[in-house]
Amino acid sequence: MNSISAKLIYFSSIAVFWLVAVSCKQVHKSRASHATAANASKNLSVTNPGVKCIHVFVALCDNKYQGIIPVPATIGNGQDPENNLYWGGDYGVRTFFKRSKDWKLVKKQKIGDTLMERLIFRSLSTNYYLVADGYNGKFIKQTTIDFLNSCAGRLKDTLQIAGKTIGIDGNAALLAYIGHDGLMDFNLPADFKNQDGKIRDCIVLACISKKYFAPFLTQAKVRQLVVTTGLMCPEAYTLHDAVAAYLKNKPAEQIRQAAAMAYNKYQKSGLKFANELLVSGQ
Repeated sequence: MNSISAKLIYFSSIAVFWLVAVSCKQVHKSRASHATAANASKNLSVTNPGVKCIHVFVALCDNKYQGIIPVPATIGNGQDPENNLYWGGDYGVRTFFKRSKDWKLVKKQKIGDTLMERLIFRSLSTNYYLVADGYNGKFIKQTTIDFLNSCAGRLKDTLQIAGKTIGIDGNAALLAYIGHDGLMDFNLPADFKNQDGKIRDCIVLACISKKYFAPFLTQAKVRQLVVTTGLMCPEAYTLHDAVAAYLKNKPAEQIRQAAAMAYNKYQKSGLKFANELLVSGQ
């Protein structure tokens, strides 16, 4: 991380678990949200045969706009992707995947105020691309809606990269959500029913995601590879290693185990705890 000392980086990787985990307390609010026409299927273009995509939705950690107990200000600014805990920090999605020997960053785009930055990575060993979208932490509700609509096949789009058409949103093979569990803070209508009959895979790394996301993921008919039963720190190593197993066509249980092993490695949580925390959904 370009503006934080090695001491704070260590704190981010180990002790920040307690800050982020405790911050995932339930906040009793009753704010309904409704999907708009903008969330309907957009682009149903046929993708290139044999080219597959993993689409990751990241809600930047935000002390001000999310129902969390604040983390250190430098890494908890949801409008600052460069230093954010879940994006530009040492164990954020952008930094961790850029350093990975398994992936090559092929495109970086500044988008706008809601979706702030998009990264496109190419797998160095398979026919997969990984698209990571970093959302302004203020708009965590929209991040969640976009993720769930993609899971249900209601939101679809494509990207052109290196002369290839790759499918994102509901056209992706695997969808992942990273960040605070906003469903503790706001309500969503139960209208994320699967629209096209396609079964997609998903990973949800957020506190107690098995409980809070379950009604919507069940409606969307996704295969829940990794969800959580308790409080956790959703940094990128858990996703990275789960995806590595996924790209090797490992069975669902081995994908889950890879996630648990990564979490234990970086958080020193104990493997038993990690296996109980990171589970498969219905």
